[in-house]
Amino acid sequence: MHHTIARKPGVLGEAPQGRPAGITGLVYKSVRGVTRLVGDYLAASGNPLAIAMGLRSGGTPLTIARDALAAAFPQPGSKLLVLAHGLCMNDLQWNREGHDHGACLARELGFTPVYLHYDTGRHISTNGREFADLMEALVREWPHPIERLAMVCHSMGGLVTRSACHYAKLAAHAWPKRLDRLVFLGTPHLGAPLEHAGAHADLLLEISPYTAPLARLGKIRSAGIKDLSRGSPHEGPLPRGVRCYAIAASKQARPGARGAKIRGDGLVPVNSALGRHSDASLDLGLPEERRWAGYGMGHLELLGRSDVYERIARWLGPTPR
Repeated sequence: MHHTIARKPGVLGEAPQGRPAGITGLVYKSVRGVTRLVGDYLAASGNPLAIAMGLRSGGTPLTIARDALAAAFPQPGSKLLVLAHGLCMNDLQWNREGHDHGACLARELGFTPVYLHYDTGRHISTNGREFADLMEALVREWPHPIERLAMVCHSMGGLVTRSACHYAKLAAHAWPKRLDRLVFLGTPHLGAPLEHAGAHADLLLEISPYTAPLARLGKIRSAGIKDLSRGSPHEGPLPRGVRCYAIAASKQARPGARGAKIRGDGLVPVNSALGRHSDASLDLGLPEERRWAGYGMGHLELLGRSDVYERIARWLGPTPR
């Protein structure tokens, strides 16, 4: 951009070739070096700062071995709950303003919650394969017979979980046969406008030589974020034999007139979160009683609202409705 402004081309003219030299060039070369650390580059390059996938309890990593799990959970119970966080978040952020869906479900319904921690910058499919293998190890090493296995997933975590179910089926894993119920919170099953907006912004920025360098910065988006543009239709239908539920959030205060468009939660459209589409091949096929939209809330409020929790608890209870 510095080089372009110095040469003063037309607003829609061709950008000058080459890069600034001297001290200016050295500064920008350093900036380019830093941007290479953005997104999924850390994982791809084996950088020690990359986030390794794992399961945690109370923010502490769990060793997936029978003796270690028995020590971490002296009374592990027979009902296991796995929670998967969303984009740019971590396992500790399930606690929102003192409320944690997992902790409350433990008290009310007797689940033992464990929390997935993963790098949301990687491809959803990459995380899905690894999550599938991790779940197989967890179920195999759990120090108590598992009577029920349930999952609660927020945002991107739902796509990663769907991917895990898909790859577990391909690998003939045993854990999907234990999976009883699956609840999605604000998961962009049909994609999210976040990534669509990023791609359109890139096109606009590239029109002018003055803003073209910004387009290059804009394209440094992680693989995970780019995957959000299409949701998870490539992973096939929801897992068979599992009772699946979807919750959406809307920032509007109350439902509008019948057939009127409903505002999303600021990140995910309502229809995407509910898996509702006019094309039967894209619709999740959930019964309406397993779809629910909460009003007057944003995307992150799905983690702390009492009405959201009450809906989850009702669905995960002994006699779901």
